[in-house]
Amino acid sequence: MTSLSDRLRGVVGRRPVDDAGSKDPAYTKHPAYSGDSGEVLGGEWCESEGGRFLTVDRSYSPGYRHGSMSIADGLPPSEGGWTRLSLLADGADASKLLFVDLETTGLAGGAGTYAFLVGCGWFDGGRFRVRQFFLSNFVAERALLDALVELARTAGTVVSYNGKSFDLPLVETRLTLHRMETPFAEMPHIDMLHPARRLWRKNEVSSLQSYGGMPMRDSGCRLSVLEQSLCGYVRDGDVAGFEIPARYFHFVRTGDARPLEAVLEHNRLDLLSLALVTSRAAQLLDEGAPSTRTAREALGLGRLYERGAMLTDAWRCFTRAIELDEPDLLTHAEALRAHAVLARRMRRFADAASSWRRLLDVPGCPPLLAREASEALAVHLEHRLRDFQMARGYAMQSLYSDTSAARKQATLHRVARLDRKIDALPMALF
Repeated sequence: MTSLSDRLRGVVGRRPVDDAGSKDPAYTKHPAYSGDSGEVLGGEWCESEGGRFLTVDRSYSPGYRHGSMSIADGLPPSEGGWTRLSLLADGADASKLLFVDLETTGLAGGAGTYAFLVGCGWFDGGRFRVRQFFLSNFVAERALLDALVELARTAGTVVSYNGKSFDLPLVETRLTLHRMETPFAEMPHIDMLHPARRLWRKNEVSSLQSYGGMPMRDSGCRLSVLEQSLCGYVRDGDVAGFEIPARYFHFVRTGDARPLEAVLEHNRLDLLSLALVTSRAAQLLDEGAPSTRTAREALGLGRLYERGAMLTDAWRCFTRAIELDEPDLLTHAEALRAHAVLARRMRRFADAASSWRRLLDVPGCPPLLAREASEALAVHLEHRLRDFQMARGYAMQSLYSDTSAARKQATLHRVARLDRKIDALPMALF
């Protein structure tokens, strides 16, 4: 009967590299073996506590171009940095941003999943620097995490893309398993996925009739899509994300690091794109409504300002969003609603009513928005303008859009109250 270790060895295959990183003479003749992986991947070996991992450093000059953008285009201002970055995360410090992206053994999460490549990037003077920690041997995980913790402690804010749901929880799980403290516990975290959805989401379906019906996916918020639309960069020959774990396990079995060259380059491209997308969002926040190029961008920027209680800036953005020529009617409808709601909050009731009316004129206005607009106009006309006849008309219009029994009952109550007010008016008014 074979032991468990023998069976696992048969599945994974024997290692051409031992725990200390030296070549196993019995396997240096493996047909896939291509020499020292440090040379192949362009890095240097680091040793700590008996573990050996690879560090790969790259530096990008200010003139380095990532599509239509250069590193210089994304650099924080030399004095004061981006002043409104805290709208993306409380306490965010623009002078000490650390961009983080992982490549892992799978997407399932849990204790069985670990990061074999941790990519970190940061602006350093006029350059953008990338440092990648590559785990060639699982025994070295603690040593790799030590190096990551040391680098993270020099930062003030961590930036990721969907990192709140995946990257940082995974890193913190690995740190916990090694009984190490996380440096990210009290650190501000900007997860750019969420502001990106506000600023650059592309609706998968353009028909307004589907709004409020079947859910719509954010098909335009993958980082690879944003780097095309914002940076003008199109990847050529990039490795697909689903292939990455298989390439790493191929390395584990054979010691052949050549397929991992594309994985490290994929990770570097992700970090470059993340940094430049973050820079674009920070620049928008600093420059305000005039810097927006599309209605969706102006609408998203206004919502970020509104969340930060910067109502005047939000008002300017929503106004720009409804003034820009926008072929996507759903975005135009959302902008009119945001403008009306904020106007009401700012007690600009006439402006709010104007936007509600314009919303009802949008072709194929979504039922949920039409009901909200009709109800808001009914309230405005009844209580502020005291035009009971018009208010009743909008109340009846909202009644047709009501879906719940409670809403219908409330609307019928409003209609009955308006009927009583209309009956009490002098006949000369009719």
